[in-house]
Amino acid sequence: MTDPSDHADLTGAKILVIDDSKTIRRTAENLLAKAGCEVMVAADGFEALGKIVSFRPDLVFVDIMMPRLDGYHTCALIKGNATLRHTPVVMLSSKDGLFDRAKGRLVGAQLYLSKPFTGEELLAAVRDNLGRAPERSPSGS
Repeated sequence: MTDPSDHADLTGAKILVIDDSKTIRRTAENLLAKAGCEVMVAADGFEALGKIVSFRPDLVFVDIMMPRLDGYHTCALIKGNATLRHTPVVMLSSKDGLFDRAKGRLVGAQLYLSKPFTGEELLAAVRDNLGRAPERSPSGS
């Protein structure tokens, strides 16, 4: 069981969630907001590119399989931008193959999170990529 105070270290983190699934966007947004994050969502890479420059997220979650502009291309565009290239990108996908993970690394993704993911996995990805450790010592579970 998790104590909500474990997530206080995420307060103020700006997170962009890009996924064509409304359910995934809403779930991630709720989990991240409860942990204190400022969250913006986009339904695909094109919508995200219109928001990312003004929002300047600390971390981006991007689904791989999306219409119009997929996650690989979206990640490559983020990493190719001088202002955004240091923004950590976490790929989200229901595909869990070695090729998909390798391709994500090639375009600059820091982590690959398989769907369905748990709330803990999502929050851990934020903490790990932003270098924010939990405020309490780990309970070992």
